[in-house]
Amino acid sequence: MLSAVATSASLRLIHGLVVGPSLVPVVPAIARRAGTHEEEAGAYLAATLRFVHALVRVSPYILGVAIAGSLASGGFVESDDVDLNLLVEDDHRHLAYVALNTLGVVHALRQRGKPTDAHTRRPLAPRVMTANLILARSQYLPLVRKDAAMAYELLCSKPIFGRRHWRELVAANPELVEHLPQLREWAGHADAPELRSGLPGWLFPSWADGPARALGGAAWHWMQWTRRKDPEALARVAFVRDSMRPYALFEDR
Repeated sequence: MLSAVATSASLRLIHGLVVGPSLVPVVPAIARRAGTHEEEAGAYLAATLRFVHALVRVSPYILGVAIAGSLASGGFVESDDVDLNLLVEDDHRHLAYVALNTLGVVHALRQRGKPTDAHTRRPLAPRVMTANLILARSQYLPLVRKDAAMAYELLCSKPIFGRRHWRELVAANPELVEHLPQLREWAGHADAPELRSGLPGWLFPSWADGPARALGGAAWHWMQWTRRKDPEALARVAFVRDSMRPYALFEDR
């Protein structure tokens, strides 16, 4: 890596980070985040594992969960939220969204003293647990997007449930491994005993995804309305949704 940086006209090594010209001004902030990650992430990682356990127990249609965002990539600070990527059965994406956010509100109500920023501040309680990417089985077997950005999104996340299904995703999309060969070992090879849902699948028929879409969409659009006077937050939402297309939810309104 160092030899590649030394021969590159654009890459620089600053504070132990390899960056391009556009990131040079924010290197100190990135370095500070990386420096405090171990101290601030521990308690949130443990809380996330408990949260995922509770989510899987009531959501038999969830096939896999991975921690994404700063908690997975190594730059977590206490004002951040926790991003989760989900794999789910077909016709259950919106049910998963509603389940995650319902449990997330309950969890957040116990975290009212948590530091927040423009992205995690909410009217009643801070945003703590949030859905980053929700993929139905038919959407990832295979993926429509197999570009380097999608490969990087996966590599920077950490599967914590349903490793078999994450491996299945990678196997069905070999182009991702061409971008980042590290994905061959990303989800591991040996599975620990998996969590099991305490509820039968028939309680969540596929037709229920329609009402869940209406409920989740109303809640999502209301939340965007509360941000209407916060250009920074709106810009962040637009950036994230653009990076998630064509898999972003609630794109039809």
